[in-house]
Amino acid sequence: MQIIDNIPKFHREPIVVLLLGFITCGLYLIYWNLQASKVFNALAGREIVSSVVAVFAGCIWPVNMYFFFVIGRDGMPALDDRIGEPPRDQSVLLMLLGFFFPMIAAMIVQSEINKLYR
Repeated sequence: MQIIDNIPKFHREPIVVLLLGFITCGLYLIYWNLQASKVFNALAGREIVSSVVAVFAGCIWPVNMYFFFVIGRDGMPALDDRIGEPPRDQSVLLMLLGFFFPMIAAMIVQSEINKLYR
């Protein structure tokens, strides 16, 4: 993984995240959670999601809801600041999607992460 301005490069096509999530029955999302948490921790300049939470989020639904809630509350505003957009709180949307459709929540977050590398 390349590091650009102290932010790890994690560029994936959102559809690939969805397909790999389905093909691997969600196991890919454990890897994806770890990599996304590294990006958001670097963007925030502090640890907003630990590696332990990221791993358990791929295995346990309530933890997955918490993972996406924190990403929406703390990570997305940090990403918006970095790319020059007004900060937005997507915590409730991502938390609900993280419970019912975690692969779609990951697609949304991945599409936002990809904005860093344009």
